[in-house]
Amino acid sequence: MTMTLSNLEAQLTELQEAGTAAISAVADLEVLESLRVSFLGKKGQLSKILGGMGKLDPSDRPKVGKLANEVKTALQSALDETREQLQQAKILEQIAAETIDVTMPGTVRPQGRRHPLASTIDRALDIFVGLGYTVATGPEMESDRYNFSALNMPEDHPARDMQDTFYLPNGNLLRTHTSPVQVRYMEQNDPPIRVVAPGRVYRRDTVDATHSAVFHQVELLAIDKGLTFTDLKGTIGEFIKQMFGDVEIRFRPSYFPFTEPSAEVDVQWKGQWLEVLGCGMVDPNVLKAVGYDPEVYTGFAAGFGIERFAMVLHQIDDIRRVYASDLRFLRQF
Repeated sequence: MTMTLSNLEAQLTELQEAGTAAISAVADLEVLESLRVSFLGKKGQLSKILGGMGKLDPSDRPKVGKLANEVKTALQSALDETREQLQQAKILEQIAAETIDVTMPGTVRPQGRRHPLASTIDRALDIFVGLGYTVATGPEMESDRYNFSALNMPEDHPARDMQDTFYLPNGNLLRTHTSPVQVRYMEQNDPPIRVVAPGRVYRRDTVDATHSAVFHQVELLAIDKGLTFTDLKGTIGEFIKQMFGDVEIRFRPSYFPFTEPSAEVDVQWKGQWLEVLGCGMVDPNVLKAVGYDPEVYTGFAAGFGIERFAMVLHQIDDIRRVYASDLRFLRQF
């Protein structure tokens, strides 16, 4: 086929008209890019038309070249204009989709509540931290030494019968109180120390309205030169006052293997005496077990059950309620 100047000019003019019309009708950026490649790419329609310039008379080639540049410029301008319009429309669409009506009421989400056990622990710790005590924790799986022996309870000691223990196959046990935390802390720190230890403890107990096989304790320990039972009474008195208010308290003689002398503390609550905690001066054998000299240092300790305090403060009639995850019960707090 003979290629003439008029043929190429007609093809270029047709390409410009068809391309401009196709570009103006595009509504998608990906389709627009496909048209750009189709019209102006290295293997596009414009390149194919210009491939016929080699058959023209040399004097006609500048005319075709000039027209081809005009066509290319026109198509590129149409592409740029359409691309800008589509990009702007996409931005406006995104803005409209992400617009927030600040006058609309917010979505109401119920506020969470602190569990009565957690709030009681926090309340007790806040009091003791305010008195200068440091919070310490320890493992719930313990060895016999930390749970019993170091606390003045050798293997044949009758006090071990007071705490029915969960023993594990590896020879360890689930701690029956948080006192092992005190032993571990004393081994790692020199006096003077003031520490409060909260945590979960385990005993083989029949579950009923006032007993559970798993419960929580908080214990405190102070070791220093010259501490006396008077210091213990003052500390317990201040704690009871901040926890229960201005109530009458009394100390009754008792027995614990790791304290001597020992006492139980009662508070006058709603017309009756209520036992709330046990306490006493740290037994010299406990001090010796951790390397403290009982001729130089003395100390006192106390411990209480969080469930007991929570039941008293919130008038809970059954300890099992705090473990049941009943929302009707928990929403009260």
